Amino acid sequence: MSKRRTVAVIGLGIGRSHIDEGYARLRDQFDLQVICDLNEERLAAVGDEFSVPRRTTSFDEVLAMDDIDIVDICTPPTLHFPQIMAALAAGKQVICEKPLVGSLHEVDQLAATEATSRGRTMPIFQYRFGNGLQKARRIIETGLAGKPYLATIETAWLRGPNYYAVPWRGRFETELGGALLTHAIHSHDILTWLMGDIAEVFARTATRVNAIEVEDCAVASLVMQSGALASLAATLGSAKEISRIRLCFEHVTFESSLSPYAPGDDPWQIIATSPEAEARIAKALEGFKFVPSRFEGLMAAYHQALETDSPLPVTLKDARRSLELITALYHAAETGEAVVLPIGKDHPKYRSWRPAATAPR
Repeated sequence: MSKRRTVAVIGLGIGRSHIDEGYARLRDQFDLQVICDLNEERLAAVGDEFSVPRRTTSFDEVLAMDDIDIVDICTPPTLHFPQIMAALAAGKQVICEKPLVGSLHEVDQLAATEATSRGRTMPIFQYRFGNGLQKARRIIETGLAGKPYLATIETAWLRGPNYYAVPWRGRFETELGGALLTHAIHSHDILTWLMGDIAEVFARTATRVNAIEVEDCAVASLVMQSGALASLAATLGSAKEISRIRLCFEHVTFESSLSPYAPGDDPWQIIATSPEAEARIAKALEGFKFVPSRFEGLMAAYHQALETDSPLPVTLKDARRSLELITALYHAAETGEAVVLPIGKDHPKYRSWRPAATAPR
């Protein structure tokens, strides 16, 4: 019989979605015992909505609760690193929203700490889950897709003054970045999850939609380790919101649904280059089981990993790869030069990808 894990959710903005789409649908696996938020009105509203027995404004109080197994951190980005470190020190399992931390230096520190901790950290990349993307993943993992050729990734969302009225948003000091870090990071994670590591990055960024400090438009050109090419485009000024992932391989082309916030869901186009490839792909998908979307799919896979002590569905290695791309994108945009990966400890942006004028000293 599987263990029902007790959970505390810290921060009830996106944290409410973790509850609504994840824990509330997976009550046999998770027992949401505690919510924590500085906004007492929101704390009461979410607590009443989901009948949460314990509510507090104190993160330290949560860490002192011996009966809590998992601390799920959904606070502003600059709080993630110290809160993850504190939760690991308290012996908790940790889930944390993106961006996981604010530098490659910090994610490396987390990895070192986790190696000697009782708990593990799962970064959040819920867009990996859904039937369409999971079918593509299976086809690629079996080797049936063949050589990767080209990828085009579009994140065309809409964010305006109301979104940026939240004081910590739109500033490098508190949000740590803009469209590339906070929005397009999901689709860019899917790119590397399906097509592998990146060798070189060139990028340009601009702030054209909102009166903010961070970028809200960006384009980038990538060379993958495999030799495949990829283009990235992101804007927060699209009247029609879409996320589009198109991946061209030797034997098949994949194209995602256009759903902006659930690109992993069906319908995905899976177009084989020949009848023979189509038959092999159909056979590989025989017996494919439904994969829930977004947080439900992610949290179900997470619980299974805890039960079996197997690799988490999203790991610190995944987060580091994502943050390495972020570091390269910002450095390329700032310098006007291509950036070669991997990025090591001697790189000028290893301790912070923020522009020189806003970087911590």
